Amino acid sequence: MKVNPYKIGENIFSIKISIFFLLLLLNAGCDSFVEVGQPSGQLTKETVFQDRATAEAAVTAVYSSIRDTGILSGSNLSITTKMGAYADELNFYGTSSNTTLNFYNNTLLPTNPQVNNWWKTAYNQIYAVNSIIEGISKSKVLSQSEKDQFMGESLFIRSLIHFYLMNLYGDVPYIASTDYISNNKALKQPADFLYSKIIEDLLLSYSLLQEKYLTNDRTRPNKAVAMALLSRVYLYSKHWAEASNAASYIINKSDVYKWESDLNKIFLKASSTTIWQYKPALEGQNTAEGGAMILLAGPPSDVALNPAFVDSFETGDLRKQKWIASVSKGTLSWYFAYKYKTKLMTATSVEYSIQFRLAEQYLIRAEARAYQGDLIGAKEDLNKIRLTAGLNDTNALSQQEIINAVKKERRFELFTESGHRFFDLKRNGDLDAVLTGVKFGWNSTDSLLPIPESELILNQNLLPQNPGY
Repeated sequence: MKVNPYKIGENIFSIKISIFFLLLLLNAGCDSFVEVGQPSGQLTKETVFQDRATAEAAVTAVYSSIRDTGILSGSNLSITTKMGAYADELNFYGTSSNTTLNFYNNTLLPTNPQVNNWWKTAYNQIYAVNSIIEGISKSKVLSQSEKDQFMGESLFIRSLIHFYLMNLYGDVPYIASTDYISNNKALKQPADFLYSKIIEDLLLSYSLLQEKYLTNDRTRPNKAVAMALLSRVYLYSKHWAEASNAASYIINKSDVYKWESDLNKIFLKASSTTIWQYKPALEGQNTAEGGAMILLAGPPSDVALNPAFVDSFETGDLRKQKWIASVSKGTLSWYFAYKYKTKLMTATSVEYSIQFRLAEQYLIRAEARAYQGDLIGAKEDLNKIRLTAGLNDTNALSQQEIINAVKKERRFELFTESGHRFFDLKRNGDLDAVLTGVKFGWNSTDSLLPIPESELILNQNLLPQNPGY
């Protein structure tokens, strides 16, 4: 039976559209989005999708929300900083009032405001794209190609946010509708179910999106962006063959995604290795990551790189030379991530916040190939990364040695990029072995964040609380 992609909806979770979605659209003007007027606080689907401009404003406004707030914003309130401190990537130097402290010393509680904010913001963003999906299905004005594009983007976003929610909180509700009555009783779903729904959404997203980017700056997803997330999802869920094939899809598009051997060019806005990135709200703005990570003077007010991590680079690794810098005060020095090299405003934006890039796809394929027994192919992919870093080919020979070498390479290639270090330790079962005795107060139950207490009060079906909280 043929599936109609415009009739996707399940009665699951509870969040009102009202002010959140209305403000997304009304505030979109500062991002060159079309402003949508609505006299009441309730924004109806019929109002949003009467023409392409309003539908596009709704979709782009969600990107703006993801860029500026919540899990993936890249700011010092995002998982880049918080989960970097939660694991062993970043050290904390701020005051006791700084929200990073509880992540760093592993004293999170269900009442933690950041844990609560990530949850609520993520489900608000999911609600927004579900409203777009439902609105698209009712539009009699949008062309089929326009529906396909907006639907494909919305499914991609829904997959992306659910993926991070489950890897942070464990079993969580999968939300695919705007029915607030049944959503109010949302049940937590296990990992297998969540992964199956995420993969289902991404496959449909891939089928609907275009091969070419809508804009040259790679800020609106195309097929390759959906495939980049799909390769990561397959890797995390241990679907090795599928992960390898998804990564190969992107790697083989060498006319679009061209390898860059100059490490100083990889994080520029026009990098040929970028698959998907955020566009700043205003011309001249750069990345939240640069703003959060780059230190102009010491001591740091929040975080800096863990010196033990900096010392663990191989001799001659150009990533240490090009992607790490330091500041000093007296006899003390602090290291910081210098992938993005621009902290402040510039005449024109020079760096965009990169969410998916080519090097990760090589590392995904290397790991997936190793688990499948393709050791030669795995080493070829691994050595592609190492050569660019100025290193010799890996000495790893056995399957386990190559897998360990890939783990190590991911640590040095993907540091301070959306919590990769924590998630890699977690999915590989290495959290306790690496962090016990290294992180003060680390417990095995810290592999999951607590479900916000306020959510448990609202919805008893979210019980029980995650272990340890």
